[in-house]
Amino acid sequence: MLNRKRHDRSNNNPETSLIARGTVIRGDLRFTGTLHLDGRIEGTVLAEGDDAMFTLSEHGQVQGEIRVPHALINGHVTGDVHISVRLELAAQARIDGDLRYHTMEMAAGAQVNGRISRQTEESQKVLSGPDASTGGVLDTAVPA
Repeated sequence: MLNRKRHDRSNNNPETSLIARGTVIRGDLRFTGTLHLDGRIEGTVLAEGDDAMFTLSEHGQVQGEIRVPHALINGHVTGDVHISVRLELAAQARIDGDLRYHTMEMAAGAQVNGRISRQTEESQKVLSGPDASTGGVLDTAVPA
C-alpha cells in the first residue's frame, strides 16, 4: 500500500523473525534483518545494521522505545520512536510518544501524540589551526 520497495528489501535479507499474535516479550529485543511483530513487546526494540527493517502490524504493540533504521508501523506504540532512514505510518498507526525520523510517509488516519522532529544530516565544520603562510588567519571549511 505505502512503499512498494519495502518488499524488495525484505526479500534480499533472509533473516526474518516473526513474533506471533498472542506472544508477549518482556525485556529489550535486539535484531538484525527483518522483524515482523504481531504480538507485544514491553521493552526497547533495537536494530543492529543499517538495512534492518521493523514491521508492526495492526495487531502489534510496543511499550517502550524503538530505534531502527527502517520501519513500517500500523499498530500501537507507547514510547519514543527513532527512525534513522525511513518510516512509513499506515492508517491504523498510533504513536504515544516523541517521534524522530529522517524520511516519513504517513497515511490518513495515522496518529502521533507527541513531538515530531525530522533528523537532519548535520554538516560538521572543520577548523584547522593558524597557518604560517596565511599570516595566522584561521582557515574554515565545511565538507559537502
